[in-house]
Amino acid sequence: MTNKLAVFDFDSTLMDGETLEFFAREIGIEEKIKSITDKAMRGELDFFESLTERVSFLKGLSVDKIDEICTHLPLMNGAKDVIKGLKEKGYKVVCFSGGFKNATIPFCEKLGIDAEFSNILHSKDGILTGQVGGEMMFNDSKGQMLKRLQKLLDISIENTLTVGDGANDLSMFQYAGKRVAFCAKSILKENANIIIDDNNLSNILKYV
Repeated sequence: MTNKLAVFDFDSTLMDGETLEFFAREIGIEEKIKSITDKAMRGELDFFESLTERVSFLKGLSVDKIDEICTHLPLMNGAKDVIKGLKEKGYKVVCFSGGFKNATIPFCEKLGIDAEFSNILHSKDGILTGQVGGEMMFNDSKGQMLKRLQKLLDISIENTLTVGDGANDLSMFQYAGKRVAFCAKSILKENANIIIDDNNLSNILKYV
C-alpha cells in the first residue's frame, strides 16, 4: 500500500483558537498578544521574533495553570471526523505546531494523531520563565520537518496533504501535493490548491 501523510497545523486548525491568546486572557493581555499573532499569521512579522516576544509576557504563570487551560481548549469542528477519515484512507496523521506541548500532546492523544512536533515553554520550579525552545520555532520549521518525515517514511510530495491557516504554514506547502488553506489568511490561500472557508475540518475528506 502507498504511504500517505497528512500534516495539520494546531492553532486555529485542529484547535478552535490561538493557545497563546487563551493564556494571555488569564493575565489580562489578550489584545496585546492577539495583535502580534495576527501580524505573524499574515506574514508581517518574523515568526521566531513574534513567538519569543509573546511567550516573554507569560513569565510568572504557573505550569499547573497552563496545563489546566490546555485541558479546556476547544476542538475545531470536524477534527475527530477528519482524523478518523484520513486514517481509514491509509494516512499517517501528524501535527506541526508553533504552539506548545502542554496543548498538543493531550490533544493529539485524544484525536489519535500519530505524532506531534511543537515547542516547549521553559519553566523553573513550576513557573514559566518567559522563554521557549523546540522543534517549530522558525518560519521554515514546518517545511524542514516535513522533508525529514517524507524521507524517513518514504512518502512522496504527491501523497502528502498539509493543512494550515497562517504564514508559518507556508513552508510546508511546497512539499505537499494537496495544500489546504483552512479559514486561512490570504497569504496562505494564494499558495493553496484547496481552499476551505467553512470552519469544519471534515470538508477535507471530499478532496482525498
